[in-house]
Amino acid sequence: MRYAQFVIGPAGSGKSTYCTTMQRHAADSGRIIEIVNLDPAAEVFEYQPFVDIRDLIHLDDAMEDEELHYGPNGGLIFCLEFLLENSEWLREALNPDMEHDTDDDYLIFDMPGQIEMFTHLDIGRKIIKLLEDWDFRVCSVFLVDSQFMTDGAKFISGTLTALSVMANLEIPHVNILSKMDLLSKSARSQLEKYLEPDPDALLNEIVDESAWGRKHKRLSSAIGSLVQDYSLVRFTPLNIDDEENISDILLTIDNVIQYGEDADVKIREDFDPPEDNDDGENFMHDPEDYANL
Repeated sequence: MRYAQFVIGPAGSGKSTYCTTMQRHAADSGRIIEIVNLDPAAEVFEYQPFVDIRDLIHLDDAMEDEELHYGPNGGLIFCLEFLLENSEWLREALNPDMEHDTDDDYLIFDMPGQIEMFTHLDIGRKIIKLLEDWDFRVCSVFLVDSQFMTDGAKFISGTLTALSVMANLEIPHVNILSKMDLLSKSARSQLEKYLEPDPDALLNEIVDESAWGRKHKRLSSAIGSLVQDYSLVRFTPLNIDDEENISDILLTIDNVIQYGEDADVKIREDFDPPEDNDDGENFMHDPEDYANL
């Protein structure tokens, strides 16, 4: 079994920084996490990609082709569709060493920032289906810039986008509020109300802010009730300067995809025997003493 995070979010939400942070944190704890870049428009990132879609096709290839003449958005869609048509290239790139045991491989897929590919189109779902066919357990990680979530209207907008991604991809899902490290203390305090949101309070903000909000109060109320009644969306803050926070997020995602649950359970014989005390006797004379630790 192999494991994967499918990292998505609007442009500028911090996806590549998230990938780099998770890889470095894992390396510090002795784990290996590889990053796969599936953004054909990517220019600069801090990590060294294990697989890079730009080795297959680059956005410029679609935009500068004399017959295609795609713009940036159409070019991105074309590049991902080209990847799907050449899925064997991706499969071979993910398995460069055929003798390598791929069990417990852990990959993070850094996706393009064109969010409609994951809210409206089926490109993301098709890529995930390929990964599942190749024995991957996949979790989508949706990033939203915390600096964007500054008021009730923007929070509801971000929540609905996250909900649309969840419904479209149909896989386990974790929502992340990124760039918490860039917020001031006052902004962080203000943002706390969105981590465990009260939709009624947020909707009152929306209704009171504008004539549009007052006119569409019933619509806003219905949306808030949907989110609240079914506990559909929750956000977890990410501060890349806080190692404990990073560890908690990685552990959450590991639990979602059941990473490590297939590992053998250690039994008593796997551990070193207790040390002798000064009298040459073991500290624990009876196996039942282990239960008191």
